[in-house]
Amino acid sequence: MCDTMCPVCLFVIGFLIVGYLLLCVYLKSTRRYCRSEVDLTGKTVIVTGGNTGLGYITARELASRNARVILACRNAEKAETAVEKIISETGKKNIVSKKLDVSSLKSVREFAEQFLKEESRLDILINNAGIITNDSKLTEDGLQVTYATNHFGPFLLTNLLLERLKASTPSRVVTLSSYGHHFGKIHFENFKIPMLFEGSETYGSTKLANVLFTFELAKRVKEEGVTAYSVHPGLCKSNLFDSFHPILQWILLNLNPFTKSIEEGAQTTIYCAIEKGIEEHSGKYFDNLQVGCANAKGYDAGVAKKLWEVSESLTKLA
Repeated sequence: MCDTMCPVCLFVIGFLIVGYLLLCVYLKSTRRYCRSEVDLTGKTVIVTGGNTGLGYITARELASRNARVILACRNAEKAETAVEKIISETGKKNIVSKKLDVSSLKSVREFAEQFLKEESRLDILINNAGIITNDSKLTEDGLQVTYATNHFGPFLLTNLLLERLKASTPSRVVTLSSYGHHFGKIHFENFKIPMLFEGSETYGSTKLANVLFTFELAKRVKEEGVTAYSVHPGLCKSNLFDSFHPILQWILLNLNPFTKSIEEGAQTTIYCAIEKGIEEHSGKYFDNLQVGCANAKGYDAGVAKKLWEVSESLTKLA
């Protein structure tokens, strides 16, 4: 019995391995790169969380196209190291770093105040910084930490800089979301209480908030020369998964055929920041350099409006 089963088992295993490898090759062939050679001379860009991962690649690529790039990061030392590395890699020197912790409304306000004093224009704002964690703590503002970092901080930052964006038109706001938004739900009552759900569900909810925020923002600035896009970078080998168990992290990032490199993952963000001719898709969710299939919940006008109003209240904009 064993002798007759072994060839069958070997065939099945071989078939699965070949199928896996073919899937990897196919997926690799479908990944697209932003080929735009647009010159960003005279343009100013903010990239939150730009010292590492997707944010770093995005900042480097925009700097290579002659933009003035501001890395807005929580860790000042790591941000300065990233600035030096980008200068070394691109030969461009118009890059600086500023202190910003997007989970803190106070830090967001201080950053925005300093920026508005020092910078005359803002052409592209990239809300890149984000976390996924099982930490149930509240921030100093009494907000659930994942929501504070992934939604409320970017929401406040965008609104505080909105007039400068309007004065620099045509300008863009790119906010990193995720395919995980498909699994999210907006629990308005849970923004200010410790996490009730697993980290992945809360993360998905914040990513849904990103899609809703972008959708509503685009409507509000439609006639003012500012466009907005939410982006799914794909499953990338980034530090976003640092809080995962090492074994699970290794499996997700090394054995999953859908995993992208950091360079591949940053392409859609770069595309939405600089590609010409996509303005008609303002408010949409992008995946792999094209309008993606967002969950219908992300385009619910009533929920988007309510989320905006609640966010205004909780960030003390209203």
